[in-house]
Amino acid sequence: MMKHQFEQRLANLEKQYEALVTRPNEPLPQHNGVYTRYKHPVITAAHAPVFWRYDLNKQTNPFLMERFGINAAFNAGAIKWEGKYILMVRVEGLDRKSFFAIAESPNGVDNFRFRDYPIQVGQSGEPDVNVYDVRLTAHEDGWVYGLFCTERKDTSVPAYDQSAAIAQCGIIRSRDLKNWERLSDLKTTSPQQRNVVLHPEFVDGKYAFYTRPQDGFIDAGSGGGIGFGLSASITEAEVLVEQVIDPKKYHTVYEAKNGQGPAPIKTPKGWLHLAHGVRNTAAGLRYVLYMFMTDLQDLTKVIYKPAGYFLAPEGEERVGDVSNVVFSNGWIADEDGKVFIYYASSDTRMHVAVSSIDQLLDYVLHTERDGFTSAASVDTLTGIIDKNMELLQAPKENGRVGHRAI
Repeated sequence: MMKHQFEQRLANLEKQYEALVTRPNEPLPQHNGVYTRYKHPVITAAHAPVFWRYDLNKQTNPFLMERFGINAAFNAGAIKWEGKYILMVRVEGLDRKSFFAIAESPNGVDNFRFRDYPIQVGQSGEPDVNVYDVRLTAHEDGWVYGLFCTERKDTSVPAYDQSAAIAQCGIIRSRDLKNWERLSDLKTTSPQQRNVVLHPEFVDGKYAFYTRPQDGFIDAGSGGGIGFGLSASITEAEVLVEQVIDPKKYHTVYEAKNGQGPAPIKTPKGWLHLAHGVRNTAAGLRYVLYMFMTDLQDLTKVIYKPAGYFLAPEGEERVGDVSNVVFSNGWIADEDGKVFIYYASSDTRMHVAVSSIDQLLDYVLHTERDGFTSAASVDTLTGIIDKNMELLQAPKENGRVGHRAI
């Protein structure tokens, strides 16, 4: 009887898993013209293979109990590789430890399936307690780099404080996305580092990093903002000078802290950046995504930056382990100009929104900047209304009133 129940339960688990990973995704009908969201998450905890979560030996696991539970799958780096859409996912077990695992899809919007084994990142110096939020960069030196946050306990605090940690930037690299080499952690003058991203090209013959200098593990403190710095080496990377190129600012969506998302995309107009911004609310911290563009020659010069957020959590995206959060550290620009924006919601699951280079350029170049006051916002809106009123009231060539012909 027990044997039959084991086999039936296993068959049900495998059936449910296959139904999930092969479920077609579909674009949502409502969109803002900038991007299109999709109906289903592309990766969830349930996408973890059955043979990760269960001991499949009837002798050692007669009740077919879950032996390694997965709590969440989120904050994935992304890259197009050998015709497939690759996500290096932050997978978090029930033990709260995160690790990286690669999931791949043939089309970028569904049918993501994890590879059999997670990534071995190795160690550099003091062992990592936790690793998370990797950014993938295909660099012009021929390597694919993964920059991630490595967390270790802060031993300088009193023993009763078990939450204090020190965050730094770990670095791995690969030529085949299968075998990874651990390099030394990035060194900077900042007490803590999170959200570090490697620029895909050399700058003056050096490796360029987007950093997020901060004073504490949670609070950005005086170091708030997206920084930029250079290192002569990647194997022993060290940034001696960090220049903040996009600072946090009062009463904006990035007033508490902000950080670079994935590596920027190069366009003829400039480098497109996707970043996250954080503000405090009565319900806690709210994370959204925003965009800006930097100059092609001077990467420290922000030349366009639309006001407000680019993407914020909606509906079920607002619910999860850390609610009211969207976070992105991976996007893919396809050869045909399509852009797949991968974002996590509420530290729980992964989603995709699809746009294009043309749409993103239009958004960044032609959406008004933040005027930083309510009066400035009213002026912006009034200008839009004035232009539209002229259009709506203008007679058409066929004699019909403009607003009726539109």
